[in-house]
Amino acid sequence: MRLEGPAIRLTIILGEDDRYERRPLYTEIVRRAHRQGLAGASVFRGVEGFGASSLVHTARILSLAGDLPVSVVIVDTEEKINAFLADLDELIDEGLVVLDPVEVHRYVGRKPA
Repeated sequence: MRLEGPAIRLTIILGEDDRYERRPLYTEIVRRAHRQGLAGASVFRGVEGFGASSLVHTARILSLAGDLPVSVVIVDTEEKINAFLADLDELIDEGLVVLDPVEVHRYVGRKPA
């Protein structure tokens, strides 16, 4: 797989406690991105943040350490990202979905073993 040139970065920001069925929502998003053949997905756990509820979640205070922010970042062609948005509509009840145009300078996947 080779991806270079104009692309779209899809960033999904949600809470780590968000679920799809019994598993973390971010796990389901990554699973579906993989199944659809997207170039890749990464999950990043935040240490502090707030969303639409204005409730601050932080790792600094033990009692509020739950439901920290999580970002799922996926970069691929505009066509593939747009096709993936339908899956997100089914999965995400609350969260932020951001699309940014990006320029990929180098992405070369490993050859299967």
